[in-house]
Amino acid sequence: MHIDDLRALAPLWLSKTEEVRQDKSHWSTNITGDIYGMGWISEMYGYAFGAAEVGLRHKINDDIMIYPGYTPRPGIEPLILHYGLPFNVGNWSFSKLEHHDDGIVYDCNRLFPPPPFPREVEMMEPDPNVKRGLFLSIECINTLNEGLLLHHASVGCPKAQWSKYLSFLKSRRFSELTKPKYWTGEIVESTMIQHVALSKANRENPKIHTLFSTECSSYFDWQTVGLMHSFRLSRQHGNITRLLSCTDEDLKNYKGHDLAPTHYVPSMNRHPLTGDWYPAINKPAAVLHWLNHVQTDAEFIVILDADMIMRGPITPWEYGAKLGHPVSTPYEYLVGCDNILAKIHTRNPSACEKVGGVIIMHIEDLRRFAMLWLHKSEEVRADKAHYATNITGDIYASGWISEMYGYSFAAAEINLRHIIRKDIMIYPGYVPLPGAKYKVFHYGLRFGVGNWSFDKADWRNADVVNTCWAKFPEPPDPSTIMQEDLEARERDLLSIECGRALNKALYLHHKRRNCPRLDTIHSTSSNKVERIVRESSRSRNRGKPESMDSAREKTVERVAATIPPVHKSRRLARSSRMWIIAVWALSIIVFLLVISIFFTDRRRSASRSRVSRSMKAHV
Repeated sequence: MHIDDLRALAPLWLSKTEEVRQDKSHWSTNITGDIYGMGWISEMYGYAFGAAEVGLRHKINDDIMIYPGYTPRPGIEPLILHYGLPFNVGNWSFSKLEHHDDGIVYDCNRLFPPPPFPREVEMMEPDPNVKRGLFLSIECINTLNEGLLLHHASVGCPKAQWSKYLSFLKSRRFSELTKPKYWTGEIVESTMIQHVALSKANRENPKIHTLFSTECSSYFDWQTVGLMHSFRLSRQHGNITRLLSCTDEDLKNYKGHDLAPTHYVPSMNRHPLTGDWYPAINKPAAVLHWLNHVQTDAEFIVILDADMIMRGPITPWEYGAKLGHPVSTPYEYLVGCDNILAKIHTRNPSACEKVGGVIIMHIEDLRRFAMLWLHKSEEVRADKAHYATNITGDIYASGWISEMYGYSFAAAEINLRHIIRKDIMIYPGYVPLPGAKYKVFHYGLRFGVGNWSFDKADWRNADVVNTCWAKFPEPPDPSTIMQEDLEARERDLLSIECGRALNKALYLHHKRRNCPRLDTIHSTSSNKVERIVRESSRSRNRGKPESMDSAREKTVERVAATIPPVHKSRRLARSSRMWIIAVWALSIIVFLLVISIFFTDRRRSASRSRVSRSMKAHV
């Protein structure tokens, strides 16, 4: 096998072996051919299935190897004797299983029971081809015994006592029978994987395909809306595919099928073997699934995160990406590349690079790399003994960035050397490099301008995609940014651009959905949303890290409750005005009635008083 084919196959060979071995419901002999029905040949199926997965097509030769006891085809001289099965010559037999715990290697001058001599074999069988098979059987055991003799002599055993069999093993006859054999079969010219790719290198503009990974949730839906809107505006070359990881149950209730061109992937949120809850593993798993199930003619793959906004095209020719040299952006907090973590998880720690975010990789590199990315992510995630912040740089020390280390360690393992560019991606809220023309906003962290701020985590459960005209709090007007500090001004303008891009994407999404016309939006709900988000931010920053998720969920539930269905707003406003007028009129009527009754009672009282005084006077 060519070394590049082996690099592509090896991780899948292991993965498929584990997969078949776990599949106990299909161990039966009629399904696997395993005579014991115990899954013992799972590794063999792992090889076959792994090779099929990466598209290796074997040249199958039955003249390279033979099991002793089998009869070779006429004219065939096998190069390898595989004594994995019992075999016999006349009354003599050999089975390796009978010597499973045999210490024959350490017992000076002890050998396996000698087989018949060649002249005895000559008399056993008249068929010349069957006889050749018997000669191969005795050659196999005689070679094993010769090896034992040489080993015993090398470790200082005394010279073996003479015997007829030892004399034969040192004879010219035995030497002739066991002289090296040379393959006379068809020579197949080897071809390197890279040849196909390099033949395309002269094209001016190689094809590009963009991928991003999401899940079946409202949280990823609004991110998808934002990224897809920006993709269309960016004039990015080639097509884009959303890798949507969903459970069967989630998929039944999912509404966002039309948000992007989609490749559906089984969810790995809950690891099928370990039960570990780690949604970040979906990214490498989804990329691998796409590679194994989709035929693409793209030469370069651009991999983004869902929480990104594109500002321009991302091309391999602009940043110098090529076979063996992907392009990525710096993730300086991956300190594990410099300490014991890299030494544990990769054989090539010096090649570990602190990269992530935007990735531009040649398709052939990605095919070799994807399985290792998943495998190394699982490996780092399982290494709980090294979750500590001082080892991983993870501020929560929870193994959350294991997938990022999986990427870096896998790349180091196959010696992919990245072209690291700081001018491709920026986090809103960071000060930009002078003159940098960033192509991507990555709004993975909280950012703000003045009293306005945005944190994607505050909107984890708010369904702003399926609620007509729902949007995020509007950032300030750029004209109000009057800072003398030019760096701070540029930072704030980029933050405002990102916030506006998200809201613009939502507005156009609602418009495409034919939401009812929106004349006015009362500011009270928007102000209330902003106030709740600010309060939750302050309380969360004061709180402990372990309470962050629950605080966010409660905050988002309150925020989501402030987003009313807008198509009811006019009816509610009209009915409110009518109620106010009715209450006002009723109040006046009741007031006049009370006043009338009051004055009527006063007049009656005055009249009775005059009559009483008149009667007293007459008396």
